[in-house]
Amino acid sequence: MKKNSNLVSFPKAFAEKTIKKLEGEVERLKKENNKVAEMAARSILRALDLKDHYTFGHSTRVAFYSVLVGKELGLKGEELYNLELSALFHDIGKIGIPDHILTKPERLDPDEFEIMKKHPVMSYEILKDFENFKDIAKITRHHHERYDGRGYPDKLKGEDIPFFARIILVADTFDAMTSTRPYRKGLSYQVAFEELHQFSGSQFDPEIVKAFISALEKESRNGSSTFTLSIIDGEYLKDAA
Repeated sequence: MKKNSNLVSFPKAFAEKTIKKLEGEVERLKKENNKVAEMAARSILRALDLKDHYTFGHSTRVAFYSVLVGKELGLKGEELYNLELSALFHDIGKIGIPDHILTKPERLDPDEFEIMKKHPVMSYEILKDFENFKDIAKITRHHHERYDGRGYPDKLKGEDIPFFARIILVADTFDAMTSTRPYRKGLSYQVAFEELHQFSGSQFDPEIVKAFISALEKESRNGSSTFTLSIIDGEYLKDAA
């Protein structure tokens, strides 16, 4: 008995059409979810900007540097997006640091520094209950861990430290070294690169240091004094004011 090909092919075509429709719906919901998450991100970052404009500017530069090194390491798409968001949020816990410590124009004393060291955990606490930011919360918690295990807050070591947190640590330290503050002049890029080399393998992941320096050397050749980000609008200065 000859099979009716239409009866055989119809369920398959229907299934394929249904799957395609569901995939489209999932993608639509994902985009909507991302929009809500971005609105929340912008609101939280606006609060940080109002609290301390310097820390907000620092966070934008760390995000820019992190994305550059992420591209150098071959990251793409959603990975770069999450890295940028993690870097923007890395210091969000400083909202909870008292103003007299956060904006102190001189170096912090040991007691003040101990309070400042609480900001990664504060970042984690701010973000951890937001479903979209759970993984990002863990990255912000660990961006001051050292490759040799002597960092804080949890003394993680080597590849136990989240990959994005290892990238952000290098970007964070580089921006801190090259930014001029009331109590000291910022270092040149070359001197900062030498510092990163010196502490490669102890404070920093050696492979990330190599990729970071390579990415920044390429970027410095384009001559632009500003940069943009994908999550927040506007142009930002590469050099801290």
